[in-house]
Amino acid sequence: MRDWLNQHRQALQQVLARMWKARLATLMMCSVMGVTLCLPGILYVIVDNLNRLAGDVQNEPKISLFLKLDTTPETIKELEKRLSTNPAIKSYRFVSKDSAWQELRQNTGLGDVTGGLEQNPLPDAYFVQSNESEPAAVDSLLRQMQQWPGVEHALVDANWVKRLYALLALGNKAILVLAGLLGFALLAIIGNTIRLQILTQREEIEVSKLIGATDRFIRRPFLYAGTLYGLGGGLTAWLMLASAIWLFNLSVAELAELYASSFRLGMPDTPATLAIIGGAVGLGWLGAYWAVNRSLSQLEIA
Repeated sequence: MRDWLNQHRQALQQVLARMWKARLATLMMCSVMGVTLCLPGILYVIVDNLNRLAGDVQNEPKISLFLKLDTTPETIKELEKRLSTNPAIKSYRFVSKDSAWQELRQNTGLGDVTGGLEQNPLPDAYFVQSNESEPAAVDSLLRQMQQWPGVEHALVDANWVKRLYALLALGNKAILVLAGLLGFALLAIIGNTIRLQILTQREEIEVSKLIGATDRFIRRPFLYAGTLYGLGGGLTAWLMLASAIWLFNLSVAELAELYASSFRLGMPDTPATLAIIGGAVGLGWLGAYWAVNRSLSQLEIA
């Protein structure tokens, strides 16, 4: 066990020494990885904050229940009971047709026109606030209310939220596609970098194999190099992302103040941060593993 730990320690020290000698090249490599990972990170932050903003703005969709003109008081009492006992409903408000008629005449200035009508054309109505904000849950509640006795029409004013959720779903798919394409690009970049390092140490590797070094022993420092490149790239991406969010918030704060809001773009949560850094480390290790195995197979053929 001690020998195994010593081998890993020596390989890590060897890699760190080589990276320190080529500081500029290492910094450029981490910067390239950071910029590449930062692009899907920025898109994720935008989509995630829009999702949070949509929930804050419209977290209680309003449903309007317009009753039939011949609805009886008994039917209204039954509706009142259904509304008060439904767990999906947060609150509701009843507006009688007489009060709605008076408000219409006063607010629109159509008293002379409406005065010529023989009867009040407006129905009684309930205005309901749902506990749920998901479009599917609101639609389910809407269809349920439409079947209640005495209800002529059930309408919801959250159609724009459905469109927004559809756009956010499209944004999430765009994040996955972009992350996949850039991840493939990072594999190629890391693999090519490790391959060039192997070429510069070709003679050293051939001598090591002649004296009995195993492929695992030869592979170990290159895997550490790929892992460290990935770790540096992930941390660089996080710093770039934090700087971009800070810069964006300078303008977002001014815009939010115009709407009397305290909204600010937030940094990715802990799972997303770990996914960025862990994904970078995994890509670094995988690119190095692919490159060194391919190079070692070519050496054996030669």
